[in-house]
Amino acid sequence: MARPKPKTFDKQKSVAENRRARYDYAIEDKFEAGIALHGTEVKALRAGQATIAESYAEVRDGQVWLINANIPEFSHGNRNNHEPRRPRKLLLHTREIDKLFGAVERKGMTLVPLSIYFNGQGRAKVELALAKGKQAHDKRQSIKERDWKRDKARLMRESR
Repeated sequence: MARPKPKTFDKQKSVAENRRARYDYAIEDKFEAGIALHGTEVKALRAGQATIAESYAEVRDGQVWLINANIPEFSHGNRNNHEPRRPRKLLLHTREIDKLFGAVERKGMTLVPLSIYFNGQGRAKVELALAKGKQAHDKRQSIKERDWKRDKARLMRESR
């Protein structure tokens, strides 16, 4: 029998975060995926070097791939160093891949990586979101809500 997954992901050390994704997309569902990495990529991640600001994921041939994520070459690597922007395979269960594929095909959603981190066991993971793109008026509404929360917190602090 399979062990139930924890509600929140066990993030020990965050390496890269896509802060822009929460602004540009309405996030529906989140998944935790492993990444198939080469040795020098793991070392570069442990050094805290990665960028996922312009990256996305896609389902191809029954597998999920992380596209355009930049993990720069490891400084002490040799001639077997990795290519910085190569597509990286994400490790998910078949049921999860089918769910993602169906949502992307039928509902027109996008797979956006929110963060790369190391979990409690030292494994590199990607927090992947199933998201729908926001329109300009949705973004303005998000800004209004954020500003109102900030002003409300300021007023509550001042009234004490």
